[in-house]
Amino acid sequence: MDNWPDDRIWEEMRLRLATVDRRKLAEGRIFKKDIVTMRSFVCEPMQYGRLFLAGDAAHIVPPTGAKGLNLAIRDVRALSGALSEFYKSGRTDLVEAYTAVCLGPVWKAQRFSWWMTSMLHRFDRDDAFQLKVQQAELDYVTSSGAASTTIAENYVGKALG
Repeated sequence: MDNWPDDRIWEEMRLRLATVDRRKLAEGRIFKKDIVTMRSFVCEPMQYGRLFLAGDAAHIVPPTGAKGLNLAIRDVRALSGALSEFYKSGRTDLVEAYTAVCLGPVWKAQRFSWWMTSMLHRFDRDDAFQLKVQQAELDYVTSSGAASTTIAENYVGKALG
């Protein structure tokens, strides 16, 4: 944290958030600095009796893969549909299947997010060999059509149809 005094943070923010019309970034007091832990977590099952977990309460993905909000919306959509059907007709099969319906996409997002995190971030335990592996991986994904397609599919999903 010593390498990031407030002035450097604001300088970097101005650089990254610069707009074409040169609007000025509203700066304020920085009252907390922290290094975000890149962590992954999945709660299995995502339900217990009448308790249902969704979004970050059920699973946390590193922000590198940009999947947290998508997964949360998917969970809520599945759960709301199941609950709606339960209260309309008394059907319990959709409510009982909630965890099974949600976990496939959750684990796919975990795999992708962790892969992206491992490729793009350095860790304290990394050595010179691991750095070279990361560089080779990054070179591959920026020069291969197949790798680019894989990243696109993981970010936005496969084409329907």
